[in-house]
Amino acid sequence: MTFTGTPSPSPRPPQRSRARRFVPLGVVAWVVLEIWLLTLVAGATNGLTVFLLLLAGVVVGGWVVKRAGRRAWKNLTESLQRSSPADPAEPAPSHNGRSGSGNTLPMAGGLLLMVPGLLSDVLGLLCLFPPTGKLIQGRAEKLLNRRASYAPGSFGDAFQQARMHRPDGKVVPGEVIRDEPPASRRQDPPLTG
Repeated sequence: MTFTGTPSPSPRPPQRSRARRFVPLGVVAWVVLEIWLLTLVAGATNGLTVFLLLLAGVVVGGWVVKRAGRRAWKNLTESLQRSSPADPAEPAPSHNGRSGSGNTLPMAGGLLLMVPGLLSDVLGLLCLFPPTGKLIQGRAEKLLNRRASYAPGSFGDAFQQARMHRPDGKVVPGEVIRDEPPASRRQDPPLTG
């Protein structure tokens, strides 16, 4: 049998990425800001107004998500009907010259409207308003098309580390050789006839 030696534990634990450190703090700050804004509006008006604002956000957000979902489904069925079985490699032409159908931003805007809070409602409306929606979409495309680098502390590095088996990210090369006795042949009694 061949075994590889266990590496000695490193003197200090691996460092956490910035995302793992600051994303939970950002979520907590977001929630505190939303609650503070809701109490500010409730103090200026009354609780019924805040309730109606939150309810309107959920209703409008649900309507936007439903509409974007129907549009996505319609685009999917149209593209399936337009595609010819003779040449499946040729992409179906899009309505507006872009590769996507444009339902991502309205869907995100509707979901942000459905999240309780005034700041999320403002961000959802910014996603739905065409000029700011184009700005957001352009920035998101730049971020997503940028080459993924695995610099220490980046999201790519975090995902790469999560794929590894060892917590410190080291891969130990080796092979497993099992010493098993050969399988014995089955001895059936002779057939008598």
